[in-house]
Amino acid sequence: MDTALETKLTSTPFRRDPEEITPWSETCGAIRCLIEESDLAAAEVHHVKIQDAKLHYHKKTDEIYYIIDGEGKLVLDDEEVAVKKGVVVYVPRGVKHKAVGDLTVLTVCIPRGVLDDVHEVE
Repeated sequence: MDTALETKLTSTPFRRDPEEITPWSETCGAIRCLIEESDLAAAEVHHVKIQDAKLHYHKKTDEIYYIIDGEGKLVLDDEEVAVKKGVVVYVPRGVKHKAVGDLTVLTVCIPRGVLDDVHEVE
């Protein structure tokens, strides 16, 4: 049963092409927000070209990294995990992490609002 509040907070379908979005520099590198907090979807989705990523964590946000291209590693607290094209890594909230290498990733951030929940530790 839909309530007025649920209907109001639900996003409508849309399409976005990363090539049509101008990237900007963020903690992990050059980011293109494909689904933003303002879209009112359940999650945010970012296309990121990893560049000089900084170790960071999120207090309220879980992230799923899908490696679109390249290879390298993800630092997850005190562990390093090798990644390559096609690999998926789940990063729960609270885990200090950063990506290293020549990587292009798609990050799914749940819930939305991750850009206000980035806590750099280096």
